[in-house]
Amino acid sequence: MPYPDRFYPVVDTVAWVERLTKLGVGTIQLRAKELDDGAALQIVTDALAVTKGTPTKLVVNDYWRAAIVAGAEHLHLGQEDLAAADLAEIRNAKLTLGISTHDDAELATALAAKPDYVALGPIFFTTLKSMRFEPQGIPKITEWKKRIGAIPLVAIGGIKFEHAAEIFAAGADSIAVVSDVTQNADPDARVRQWLGLEAEAA
Repeated sequence: MPYPDRFYPVVDTVAWVERLTKLGVGTIQLRAKELDDGAALQIVTDALAVTKGTPTKLVVNDYWRAAIVAGAEHLHLGQEDLAAADLAEIRNAKLTLGISTHDDAELATALAAKPDYVALGPIFFTTLKSMRFEPQGIPKITEWKKRIGAIPLVAIGGIKFEHAAEIFAAGADSIAVVSDVTQNADPDARVRQWLGLEAEAA
């Protein structure tokens, strides 16, 4: 399977990781903010225990030290976290690395770190977190993909299932989804829709 999978949900609790793993999701990002070192290590350890022995790949957001200590295999860093991280230590631990980007300068910074994938966002307006960047829009996906070449491109930010075909057609390799799953009236049914789209492309 490609990494990350075409459908890439982002959640903030172990309960969500467990729910999505049971549904057969291939790549899940755990993004829980404002944790101290002990709490970060605990949540990463617990989430890895849930995915152990399943096909699901767990991507740890931000907490690279916890990821290394807990034995995670996949990491995602925002730009601020990237600036503070020890890339040599991350690579030495054999972690894959995905990096968020929002503008040209951030893309240059990300590419210098030789990432396993690049995320571009927000594609659309999102209410989940205050963004200092305007929505990128779908044409930016095509531009970014041309610039990064073979590196997988993940689109994120306000994306719903109904946008998926257009976003993949624009050049995205993967779509990271937050509220379309976690705030959906029937999350399991929505996840199955996304997984059906992934199966069609296989």
